[in-house]
Amino acid sequence: MTRFLFDIGHPADVHFFKNLIWEMQKRGHETVITARRKESTFQLLDYYNFDFLDIGINKKGLLKKAIGLAQTDYKIYSISKKLKPDVLIGFASPYITHVAKLLRKKSVLFNDTEHAALNNKLSIPFSDYFLTPACFMGDYGKKHIKFNGYKELAYLHPNSFKEEKNVLKELGIGKNEPYSLVRVVSWEASHDVGYKGISKKELSKLINILEGHGRVLLSSESNDDSFEEYQIKVHPAKIHTLMNHSSLYIGEGATMATEAAVLGKPSIYISPLVGTMGNFIELEKYGLLFSYKTIQESFNKIQDILSSDYKKEWEQKKKKLLRDKIDVTSFMIDFFEKEFNM
Repeated sequence: MTRFLFDIGHPADVHFFKNLIWEMQKRGHETVITARRKESTFQLLDYYNFDFLDIGINKKGLLKKAIGLAQTDYKIYSISKKLKPDVLIGFASPYITHVAKLLRKKSVLFNDTEHAALNNKLSIPFSDYFLTPACFMGDYGKKHIKFNGYKELAYLHPNSFKEEKNVLKELGIGKNEPYSLVRVVSWEASHDVGYKGISKKELSKLINILEGHGRVLLSSESNDDSFEEYQIKVHPAKIHTLMNHSSLYIGEGATMATEAAVLGKPSIYISPLVGTMGNFIELEKYGLLFSYKTIQESFNKIQDILSSDYKKEWEQKKKKLLRDKIDVTSFMIDFFEKEFNM
């Protein structure tokens, strides 16, 4: 029996690791989960009936993040001293790499964000295993293991993805009613410092364009209630089912942009950081995703897609992607079986 510690710092981490954790538990291994209060992380952990240890909230601002780094290191160190995990696992988590080194345990670090320079400098050098999509730009030597897939294919691959029931009914959406998903972020992550996103005026114009083609549902990290009528009012665990029936995704959320693309939905990513991540460059080659530095640049593409009969074309693109890529959860299970006798 092996004891694994998973550090969860983002809602997407819950989805990424959930199937692996269930498989480990099924095989009789012990799992410990530490988690920080970012967006819907705790809601998702509760929804999937995971026991977890609350280690606080993500800090905002570089100085507070620096202090938070030391504090979180100490919290995970204290937990690990007490519970004695054999392996510490995280997605872009510098904390597990630091603690594992101090306790002479193994760390397994996953990552798919090349431009998160500070986080990468604080985590990759201390990791024992560094796992990324094959399209990840950069080579970190023998410990760098690349897999032919994306983070999102750990939970949205057809082998893993199961739709939640009655999601459209909850929102009063008809069976064949068209709707678009929009995502705006806070730009408070450490790798987002110095950048800004879609303005209120631009968001208003975008919604106006999209409403010409159906309903608009908004996911926002902002506390501004100016667009309250568009806010998605559904449990965050159900967002992928909602996405799977949508006409189009457009927004600043990188994870949601990739999720929409692998589900075979037209995905438009808006970010000043365009061109810095290998997974986005690759998904553009499949024609499943389009990236623009500003929202203004995307308006013609939105009109072109929503005014066309695109669904069969996108279904073929999705099938090609899935033929080329792997089930990432199966890959992770194989990896842990080989390296840690899972």
